[in-house]
Amino acid sequence: MTALLSLENLSVHAGGKALVSNLSLSLNRGERLGLIGESGSGKSLTSLAATGLLPTGLSASGSAILAGKQVIGASDRELNKLRGTAVAIVFQEPLTALDPLMRVGKQVAEPLARRAQRDGAPLSGAALDKAVLALLDEVALPDPQRMATSYPHELSGGQRQRIAIAMALACKPDLLIADEPTTALDVTTQAEILGLLDRLVRERNMALLFISHDLPVVANTVERVVVLRQGETVEAGNVAEVFGNPRHDYTKSLLAAARRLDDAMEGRA
Repeated sequence: MTALLSLENLSVHAGGKALVSNLSLSLNRGERLGLIGESGSGKSLTSLAATGLLPTGLSASGSAILAGKQVIGASDRELNKLRGTAVAIVFQEPLTALDPLMRVGKQVAEPLARRAQRDGAPLSGAALDKAVLALLDEVALPDPQRMATSYPHELSGGQRQRIAIAMALACKPDLLIADEPTTALDVTTQAEILGLLDRLVRERNMALLFISHDLPVVANTVERVVVLRQGETVEAGNVAEVFGNPRHDYTKSLLAAARRLDDAMEGRA
């Protein structure tokens, strides 16, 4: 089986400093892979490099093949053909990802219309409005009509994240990258968003690259994990194996910290 995403010796540099070093991983269609590690370990940079979205001042080397296309060195024109078809990203904080001056229904409508145009079945007018409401309903937003006419600041954090997920789904991606999608949410809303992602990935048979520092969340979301420390892979494998019998001291320390947090939360309860 040809991998949907294949990274080989991927490195990211800022000037002469390596932020990610010689990272390799693969992700097949329908698979779920977690990237874990503390803040600054290179998780988000890896996803940005894999999709050609690194900010100015950073450069990538090695190989990043997405849907059979080499991302490293590709032009924006070539990459735009992959974004929204091969891959879409849900970012950590939707309030900064959404346009504060645009009603959310219009923001969902834009990727829907672009994808429909690519598919040769343009959507506009009432048909586009209907597709927007259907997508808002699919991500379990109450009263889609009211949601569509709201601005981002009028919605809760969980509702904004559902809008961000709807925008990603509008692209019909083969690969969904979720970059810390529940960090800013309360525990109840976090569980709802994770359940939503699980259902949508399963129903649409998407691959999922899930980025998080929250080990319990990762354990319940993905099948395989890659552990990053200071931009380098220290451990990789099946979730049960890595979390049940960690080999690297860094992985052991992450698991120990997660257990201490759980114990503290239980004691507080």
